[in-house]
Amino acid sequence: MKKNIAEIIDSQMSDITKSEVLNTKPKKNLFKKLGPKKVSIIVLVIIAITGVYGTSHFYNKYKSLTVDASAQAQKETNKLVATLGKLMELPSKETPTVATISDKDKLKDQAFFAQAENGDVLFAFTTSMKAILYRPSTNKIINVAPISINQAQDLTQASKKVTATTTKK
Repeated sequence: MKKNIAEIIDSQMSDITKSEVLNTKPKKNLFKKLGPKKVSIIVLVIIAITGVYGTSHFYNKYKSLTVDASAQAQKETNKLVATLGKLMELPSKETPTVATISDKDKLKDQAFFAQAENGDVLFAFTTSMKAILYRPSTNKIINVAPISINQAQDLTQASKKVTATTTKK
């Protein structure tokens, strides 16, 4: 009572006839079905959507980085001011101008920066006329000096420059 494989297949193929299985044709290509114009329009729409998404995504990243950079700089300034405030009494209700020294060789001829190193931070309190040089690596104040702005001398030099430039005409 052994059945042939062909007989088993024949008995199980009640819904599908042998002719339907043998006469299957490959499906038409999607490109041929839609036509080249429609396919090119679809591709252009996909490229446009991708471009708009990419542009908006990277613009938002750029915007968040610029906002974060200024916020990060403000946080760093506040942190440095708080650290310096633990070492000495700072002028109250005044936000200093903060600058980091990156090339100490340019400042060698100025006495205030004689002991300065790269990475030191300069705090300039313009209202209270005080300058503080601070070294974060050792947590020490290197130098403190009053800021002196000689306005009469600056005005004299400015007026000399103006008269010199006007007489050259």
